[in-house]
Amino acid sequence: MKKKKPTHSVFSNFAWSLKMLLKYSKAAFFITALFIPINIGLRYLEIYLPSLVVSEITNGQTLTHSLLSIGIVMLLIMLGNIIVQALGHIRNSTLGIYRYKMTALVTRKQLSMFYQTYEQKEVRDLANRASNATQMWDGVQPLTDIVYNGFGMLENLLGYILFGSVISFASPWLVPILTVAPIVNILSVKAYNKWEYAHRSKMTDLNQKLGHVEELPDDFAAAKDIRIYSMASWLRECYRDLSDQRSKWDRNVVKKSFLSRIADLVVILIRDGGAYALLIHMFYSGKIGIDEFVLYFAAISSFASWVGGIISCWNKANTVSLKLCDFRDFVDYPEYDGSGIAKAVDHMNTVPEIEFKNVSFRYDGAEQDTIHDLSLKIKSGEKLALVGLNGAGKTTLVKLLCGLYRPTSGEIFFNGIPLSDFKREDYYKLISPVFQEIRTAFFSLAETVSGKSTAETDLEKAETCMRQAGLGAKIDALPDGIHTKLNKKVHENGTELSGGEAQKLMLARALYKDAPLLILDEPTAALDPIAESKIYNEFNVMAKNKTSLFISHRLASTSFCDRIILLENGNITEEGTHQELMGANGTYKGLFDIQSCWYKEDMEGGDGE
Repeated sequence: MKKKKPTHSVFSNFAWSLKMLLKYSKAAFFITALFIPINIGLRYLEIYLPSLVVSEITNGQTLTHSLLSIGIVMLLIMLGNIIVQALGHIRNSTLGIYRYKMTALVTRKQLSMFYQTYEQKEVRDLANRASNATQMWDGVQPLTDIVYNGFGMLENLLGYILFGSVISFASPWLVPILTVAPIVNILSVKAYNKWEYAHRSKMTDLNQKLGHVEELPDDFAAAKDIRIYSMASWLRECYRDLSDQRSKWDRNVVKKSFLSRIADLVVILIRDGGAYALLIHMFYSGKIGIDEFVLYFAAISSFASWVGGIISCWNKANTVSLKLCDFRDFVDYPEYDGSGIAKAVDHMNTVPEIEFKNVSFRYDGAEQDTIHDLSLKIKSGEKLALVGLNGAGKTTLVKLLCGLYRPTSGEIFFNGIPLSDFKREDYYKLISPVFQEIRTAFFSLAETVSGKSTAETDLEKAETCMRQAGLGAKIDALPDGIHTKLNKKVHENGTELSGGEAQKLMLARALYKDAPLLILDEPTAALDPIAESKIYNEFNVMAKNKTSLFISHRLASTSFCDRIILLENGNITEEGTHQELMGANGTYKGLFDIQSCWYKEDMEGGDGE
């Protein structure tokens, strides 16, 4: 696997974090910075106190003088620790707010990223790693830890300089002895971080698979299939296999991490042992007194901790920096958007004309086009049906029209204006689509229809749209009517919609939006024949003063449309009214006859009984 270098350095990520910290939580920035002088001051007082006690005793000071001197230092240490504790709680709270705001950046990007880009696996994997960077895993929280370790580096460097100055008075050899040895630790940890970063894609895939299998037992929609098709043992086997792979990975991680820590222990023995041996030799040779010995002994211990702190903060900063690279790469991922020359507001009250001009589209990695050199004009106010076998390119064409995909070549026009002239978010205002895939959340029926909170919803309009979409009997039967919440797992008095009811709700949402272009992708696939017939009868009312595109596999349901387009292999092969296409005796008629013969046989079989 080709190894890629991190996109940002540790220093770049720390500088970026400071910038974001000042933007989203100034209090966290200044409180964290305030820790530096307070902690250094406390550490000095702590090594100075034992030396002061020895000095007061050996120099024959009075008891009052000794108690006063020692008491003042102890009081300062106590006050300093109280301040550190108080500031720590405040800092954690402000950094928590900062983390939530940074998490919102990932969520905002996921919700607004250009659909075609977000559909790519590598982008979704990156989004997954960016989301992980906002969470805590094994005690590591990259967004806040880069701040802790960055400021920790500054604190330890200042402590290193100040305490190094103190122990250099004892011997100039102590500073290099305590400084050079830890380089081994830095190199070993750097090698471990490099290995972990190079293998993160494999870990992402494994975690996603394991997470999916873990969620299946809680997925109520899958419960019936799991039981009826006896899938439980197979899923348990999958879980065991993935768990074994994860355990093997974790053992490998622990092994490599342990080896890097062994080097650290060896360095500590050499470093501290040599320093203490030198100090003891100086005391016995009479070069320093007992009070100085105590001061330097404590200073060496503290200096070693500053050196260790520098290494620890650097290593931790390297670790979290690699994860922060994924966060920044996703948040800053280049976006496609239109020029913004055209404005949706100028077209909201029009009955649009749509034109595909020599449009081709090829999916990333595909060997051939899904849509190839397609030209099509949908007249203003026309009701156009798009039919064809699975894989013909119908859904791809709809996504192109919705602005979710960009043509590989060619152009799509809305009222004669290229779609690329509209900002994406602005163009979305002009279309009301109902897609095949239906997902509802835990909001009320009215909120789901409007896509807004209850306070911002036109409740009368929402109810009218729901009744028009065929949900009148449903909302009349619910105690809270249109205010009934969806999802029984979240709301005790919530409701669960059937597939057909959910499809009607999505149709109501499209009607509520009331955009000039109505797109219905298999809008009746989950409906019973009576409900489907009612929707068709209402379709002329729904499509009034709109241009509409209707996609269906049921050819009998397209006869109410002004024109029917048959798509095969990404090309238009037949077009006309239902009667014209039946008279042409082509592919459309063949498909229609195949479907209708089953209806006739069912009816004849029923009559025979």
